[in-house]
Amino acid sequence: MKPATLWPDRLLPAHSVPPPWPGHEVRLDGTVTYVRETPATGPDAEPALYVHGLGGSSQNWTDLAGLLADRLDGQAIDLPGFGRSEPGQRYTVPAFAQRVVRWIEYSGRGPVHLFGNSLGGAISVRVAALRPDLVRTLTLVSPALPFLDFRRSLQGRMLPLLAIPRGERLAAWRLAQTSPEVMAQEVMEACVADLSRICDQRRQEALEEIRVRYEAAHYASAYVRTFRGLVSSFVRAYLPGSGSLWRMARSVRAPALVVGGRQDRMVDVRVAPQTARVIPDSRLLMLDGVGHVAQLEVPRLVARAVVGLLTETGDSVRRADLAG
Repeated sequence: MKPATLWPDRLLPAHSVPPPWPGHEVRLDGTVTYVRETPATGPDAEPALYVHGLGGSSQNWTDLAGLLADRLDGQAIDLPGFGRSEPGQRYTVPAFAQRVVRWIEYSGRGPVHLFGNSLGGAISVRVAALRPDLVRTLTLVSPALPFLDFRRSLQGRMLPLLAIPRGERLAAWRLAQTSPEVMAQEVMEACVADLSRICDQRRQEALEEIRVRYEAAHYASAYVRTFRGLVSSFVRAYLPGSGSLWRMARSVRAPALVVGGRQDRMVDVRVAPQTARVIPDSRLLMLDGVGHVAQLEVPRLVARAVVGLLTETGDSVRRADLAG
C-alpha cells in the first residue's frame, strides 16, 4: 500500500455541473439493465464501468465520469432492482458480480477500468478477483467490505428488520409513510458529510431518483434482500472457505485505488485502509470532512487520484512494452 498520487487540479476539465448522462435499456439474459453512457472526449480513452452502492443508481457517477471522460469511455449500470433496471431473482454479492461480469462480456469492452462505491465496491472486488482478465484497474470508493461492528454504521438500525419474516413489507410501509422530499434529505444527510458541497441540481436529481423508487413496487424488497445478502457476505468473510471477500481482496492483481471518507457514516471508516493494506498493488486516499460518496461530494479530488492511478499504471505498461 502507498499513498495515492494526485494529478494537478488545473489539468482537469473546467468545473461544470453536467446533467445525468444519457441512458438506455438493454435486455440481457431476459431482464432489462439500464446503462448510462459518458462519451469519451479524448482519442485514446479506455473503457470504464461504474457500479453504484446499495440504494444508489448509475446517476451517482455523473460528475466523476464527466471529469474523467478525456481518459475514460464510461458506462454506469443500474444493478438489478435499483435505478431503472428491472428486478432480479437473487440479491447477493455473487449474483450482482455475475451480472457485472455478464455486462462486460456482453458489451465486449473488457478489460475495463472498474469503479465501485459501497456495495458496488464489494461487487467489484469479487469481479476483479474471479475475472482478472476483465479488469485493468480497480477504484473503490468507501467499499463495503466486511466489518462486524454495526454500531459504526447507520445501516445497523436495519439489522432487526432482517429477523422479521418478509421484512420488506415493513420497509415498503416505511417508504409509504415518508414523503420523497424527506426521504431524499435523509439519504443525503446519511451519505454526505458537508451538504453545502451538493448543488441544487444534484439535490433535485436525487429527489427525482427517490420518486422513481416510490413508483417501483419491487424496490423495498430489492433493498432489504440486498442488505440481507450483504450482511451474509460479511459473516462468511470470517468463516473458512473460498467465499470470503477479504480472501478475494488478497488475490486481486489489478492496480487499485481505495478512497475513504473519514466522516463516513455508512461503512466503518477502518475498512478503506484495511482494504488498501490487503490488496497487493494498492493506493490509499483518506479524505477529511468527507462522507460515504466521495465521488459525489468531492468529485475533483477523486478524479485527481484516479488520473494519478491511470498515469502511473499507463506509464508502467508503456515501459513494459518498450522492454519487451
